[in-house]
Amino acid sequence: MAKEIKNEKAEAVVEAVSKTEQFFEENGKLLSIICAAFVVVCVAAFCWFKFAYQPKVVEAQGQMALAEQTFRTGNYEAALNGDGNALGFAQIIDDYGKKAGKSVYFYAGVCELQLGNWEEAIKYLNAYKGKDEILAARAKACIGDAYVGMEDYRKALSYFEDAANTIDNMFAAGYLLKAGAVAEKLGENEKALSFYKKIKDQYPQSMEGYDVDKYIGRIEAK
Repeated sequence: MAKEIKNEKAEAVVEAVSKTEQFFEENGKLLSIICAAFVVVCVAAFCWFKFAYQPKVVEAQGQMALAEQTFRTGNYEAALNGDGNALGFAQIIDDYGKKAGKSVYFYAGVCELQLGNWEEAIKYLNAYKGKDEILAARAKACIGDAYVGMEDYRKALSYFEDAANTIDNMFAAGYLLKAGAVAEKLGENEKALSFYKKIKDQYPQSMEGYDVDKYIGRIEAK
């Protein structure tokens, strides 16, 4: 009985091998074409990355570094639109997209904000999708600043709150202070008071924390 089972297994293996050989005989040419095509695609992808994409990334990052230097001088117009010698953030986005890094959208948005171009600032800042929590919170706060510039205080308040909730450090105190000021502007004094008290309780060592008692006292005196 055991011998019959072994024979059956052996026959099954032989049959499987035979079918495999038959498959390759019948489809060998097609398989060769597929393999060759795969190799060509891989080589083309490698060449594109090595000789087209990567050099563009290096080029974009070089332009980004120059624009950041200009940004740090406070010349936001040149940082955004270039100075004739180096590209600005807006041009870098047009020419390279995200190859320069996601922060290019953040810098472009801040430049537009400083120049008083509220809608353009919001557009760029919303396009920033980086994972850096500090920049993400700052981008939201800057959107809030843009809405303040547009006198849309309700939207500004939501962005300042969101910014404060995005990060738990001393920067949050600044966002809470802005949220409190906008809440007061909207006549929502109790909400403003809650922001100020949060600064006092959670960030007493921040710059905002040293002065927050005067804001609290002002509201409580009403």
